[in-house]
Amino acid sequence: MAQYVAAIDQGTTSTRFMIFDFGGNVIGSHQLEHEQILPQAGWVEHDPVEIWERTRTTIETGLESAKLSGSDLAAVGITNQRETTVVWNPKTGRPWYNAIVWQDTRTDRIASKLDREGKGEVIKRKAGLPPATYFSGGKLQWMLENVDGLKEAAEKGEAIFGTIDTWVLWNMTGGINGGVHATDVTNASRTMLMNLETLDWDDELLGFFGIPRAMLPSIEPSAKPGGYGLTPASGPVGAEVPVAGMLGDQQGATVGQVCFEPGEGKNTYGPGNFFLLNTGNDITPSPSGLLTTVGYQFGDNPAVYCLEGAIAVTGSAIQWLRDQLGLIQDAADTEAMAKRVEDSGGSYFVPAFSGLFAPYWRSDARGVIVGLSRFVNRNHIARATLESICYQTKDVAEAMRKDSGVELEELRVDGGATINDTLMQMQADILGVPVVRPVVAETPALGSAYAAGWAVGFWSNFQEMKDNWNEDKRWNPQWTDQQRTDGYAGWKKAIERTYGWVDVEG
Repeated sequence: MAQYVAAIDQGTTSTRFMIFDFGGNVIGSHQLEHEQILPQAGWVEHDPVEIWERTRTTIETGLESAKLSGSDLAAVGITNQRETTVVWNPKTGRPWYNAIVWQDTRTDRIASKLDREGKGEVIKRKAGLPPATYFSGGKLQWMLENVDGLKEAAEKGEAIFGTIDTWVLWNMTGGINGGVHATDVTNASRTMLMNLETLDWDDELLGFFGIPRAMLPSIEPSAKPGGYGLTPASGPVGAEVPVAGMLGDQQGATVGQVCFEPGEGKNTYGPGNFFLLNTGNDITPSPSGLLTTVGYQFGDNPAVYCLEGAIAVTGSAIQWLRDQLGLIQDAADTEAMAKRVEDSGGSYFVPAFSGLFAPYWRSDARGVIVGLSRFVNRNHIARATLESICYQTKDVAEAMRKDSGVELEELRVDGGATINDTLMQMQADILGVPVVRPVVAETPALGSAYAAGWAVGFWSNFQEMKDNWNEDKRWNPQWTDQQRTDGYAGWKKAIERTYGWVDVEG
């Protein structure tokens, strides 16, 4: 009998394959980075072929290093960077263009035109999202309008669309030899094309973007009993195993943090930050700039919805210090540098490289470093970078409190950046509530494993998953109320300085 469930975590900067036992413990893991392609300012792309090759390698190496075979796996789940858009030829398996990444801002004029024409309110009402460069619909429209031959190919069935989960699933289940073309409700809810009430593609929304329905994958539950399809024995898993769970990475983290009750929420620290609050089976509109999104759907059970605050640039700001400025050699350097100074020396860094996401939604914004004096050194800038992650999270927490009426009592956190103890202490100080990290910090993978395992009966109910959650470390606030108030006032002034740097209407 298979004793483990595996998960593919295809993220913005890397792909990870993880193997879990019934207790949610990590049995094996392998991770590889992939290239960030930056053709011009505001454009961010990935090579889908490279992503699939990295996925294959992580699976093969992960199984080998754990001394396991595919037959030891009861199921495989997929979690993924959500809005990143891929179009490929199902007959050849070749992409028509690089994947356009969720951070990419080339569609700013498409988004602003939708607002000018009054279509933005319809998208918000039906899809729960504002028209923004973040989401997939505009990226797919841009491809159809700018990639030679793509529109004609789509009409002939030679071009199909998917977010990264769909691309990985299609390849995992055979590719050109019968690969399954499907997505789940959580990823579909990030496109501006799915109706939150019907959980199906919406013809009016498709018309706004000029997208033919035939390009789109079928929309399935996040956990599908029996699976979406089987991995072929000739594939990287090496055995026929059901791929049975799919969740966008932030919804995967919500499930991995076992936030199954209304009012429970989590914050994930990755290239961006994502704060999700479970609102149950109710679709909750947000007047404060948050997103309304599908949290998960297990089998035929009603979908569970969430309010989400999405922040474009948090951990990737640390990458920017390393790769573009050469200020650090490794992400871990920021912790040691931040400890060398008591504060940021009056400086603030707002990393609005792709505009501002929740709760501001300003595509005209760009990054700024303000409050500089001769006193400020590289250590202050490193600390200001870490503080920017915390302040952006506070922005979202404040908006969530207004919309839900719920006071945050503690923040459950996960993601790669939570290994930075200094960052987590800053977060507790700036929020004014305890910050709690679980034993398994990579919860998107665990959540997709839970979905896949539930679908095949490996875990039979939510309580079995809840029993696996264990606290690793807790940080309590140390700042005074006055420190918190003064620091946040400076941050709000810095936010205002980012506005109007880009003319999004040309």
